[in-house]
Amino acid sequence: MSESPRIWVDADACPAPIKDILFRAADRAQVMVVLVANQALRTPPSRWVRSIQVAGGFDVADDEIVQRLAAGDLVVTQDIPLAAQAIDKGALALHPRGELYIRETIAQRLSMRNFMDELRGAGVDTGGPAAFHARDRQAFAGQLDRWLQQAARQPPG
Repeated sequence: MSESPRIWVDADACPAPIKDILFRAADRAQVMVVLVANQALRTPPSRWVRSIQVAGGFDVADDEIVQRLAAGDLVVTQDIPLAAQAIDKGALALHPRGELYIRETIAQRLSMRNFMDELRGAGVDTGGPAAFHARDRQAFAGQLDRWLQQAARQPPG
C-alpha cells in the first residue's frame, strides 16, 4: 500500500448524518474521505475531504470507486454488489447503518438482494428500508472508529 488507507463513499444514497460523521472523522483522524456521486456535492473546506462527480448512469459511481480503491481502504455503501467488489479487492465495506459487510456473509447478502429484486420485478411490494435512527448513526460511528484505530496502527507504504 503506497498511501494511507482512504474512505470511499458511495455518496448518492449516503444519509447526510453519516456524511457529517465522516467529515468530522476525516479532520480528527487526518484520513482522506472521498465522496463519489453522479451529482455535484457540497463538502466542507478540508484538506481531508474530496468529492468526485461522475457521469450519470447505472453503476458509474460504483465502478469509479472500485477502480480507485486499494486493499485496506474502507467503502461506505448501501450497495451490496459494490460491497462485494470492495471485499474482493481487500477493502472493508460498511453500510451507513453500521453493518460491516464481511467475506463470510456477502454471498448470502447478494443472493437475498437478487431474490428481493426478482420479487419486486414480479410486482410484489417488499416495502422500503426502515427509518434512519440515532442508533444507526451510533452503530456506524462505532464501526468507523474501529476502522480508524486499525488504520492508524498500519504504517503507510
